[in-house]
Amino acid sequence: MRGLLVGRFQPFHLGHLAVVRTIRTARPGAPLLLAVGSAEQSFTWENPFTAGERIEMIDRALVEATVDGVVAVPVPDIRRHALWVRYLEGLLPPFDRIYTNNPLTQLLFERAGYPVELPSLVDRGRLEGVQVRERLASGGGWADRVPPAVARYLEEIDAPRRLALLRGAPPGSGPESQA
Repeated sequence: MRGLLVGRFQPFHLGHLAVVRTIRTARPGAPLLLAVGSAEQSFTWENPFTAGERIEMIDRALVEATVDGVVAVPVPDIRRHALWVRYLEGLLPPFDRIYTNNPLTQLLFERAGYPVELPSLVDRGRLEGVQVRERLASGGGWADRVPPAVARYLEEIDAPRRLALLRGAPPGSGPESQA
């Protein structure tokens, strides 16, 4: 059966890669799903990258790191906590174990009867999405916090400029607020 790691991966950094490697080593025969959460959100400070960009980052990083057996799947939010686990069960292939450090995700899956493992966080103060985004926006050293393939991709899509612009954007000014 498959494990499920839930995250936004904004962006996919070395801490994420370390967790994926740890899970794959602990369960070498079991595939791993990465639920790329908030898939409908992009071009905001909290969620600057599209689901497609995040999946591309993940795929490139895993190929370069020679980590196999991992599939990233975009998962849009439904904003209904009581229904969220059932929503994922209907959206994703079957899974039997959850990996998360998010207390709400842990609570919801435990209530649904799933075993939940809390992966060890690697260098959390340095390897945290908001820290990487801050450094991208400010032009600070960020490339050593993401896998090399992700660093190259972030440069390709001009992520430092995007983050700098988004950091200065007023709340609610993203494209989804224009609809």
